[in-house]
Amino acid sequence: MSGHSKWHSIKHKKAAADAKRGKLFTKLIKEITVAARIGGGDPDSNPRLRTAIAAAKAANMPHDNIKRAIMKGTGELPGTVYEEVTYEGYGPGGVAIMIHALTDNKNRTVSEVRHIFSKHNGNLGENGCVSWMFEKKGYFVIPKGDMEEEEIFEKAIDAGAEDIKDDGENFEVFCAPEDFEEVKKNLEDAGIKLEVAEISMIPQNTVKVSGKDAESLLKLMSALEDHDDIQNVYSNFDISAEELEKFGD
Repeated sequence: MSGHSKWHSIKHKKAAADAKRGKLFTKLIKEITVAARIGGGDPDSNPRLRTAIAAAKAANMPHDNIKRAIMKGTGELPGTVYEEVTYEGYGPGGVAIMIHALTDNKNRTVSEVRHIFSKHNGNLGENGCVSWMFEKKGYFVIPKGDMEEEEIFEKAIDAGAEDIKDDGENFEVFCAPEDFEEVKKNLEDAGIKLEVAEISMIPQNTVKVSGKDAESLLKLMSALEDHDDIQNVYSNFDISAEELEKFGD
């Protein structure tokens, strides 16, 4: 999956920049609030909330912000009620795109998402049109160079990983979603640096995209990810690392 881990690395570097202007905090607060509303405010018994809090801490969100977001979710403090929405469609080159959003106005959000697709040579589709191409997995990116390849493979398997792939520049490690936190802790305890650690929708097959289609697609992906209501965007594109570097900024 050439460039897949590279794209995730670009996204995480951009998230660090977004954190400086509060955009990332807004998205994390929404996720914490919804997780607490659905599963309760105790992270020990709510895995989704536990993962959301860990992401917030990794972004250096103040503890008080996290606490208030939980209390809004449980109804202890007044707050906006967000609904979970999934959008599916196709981007340039025929690639599949899945979007997870949290919104307080579904009509507004779907209209804006449709406009973004149209502007960047894509099409918003019906629910179910591409979701069958993806599988929910725990996903980690490990940069090469810190450890020998055999040691990485051995430690990842010992940590509970289901699969490991070498994409040339990094190792991609996959696990069952319910094992994500344990695998993450085990990898970190083993001294492995994780450039990316998230629960993601992994494509079962990929579509090769290059040239103008690659440029348009990456602009579409960036525009979707910049939208305030959109939490995550997933795609099955296969773009070379060189073109990701060229067009992905």
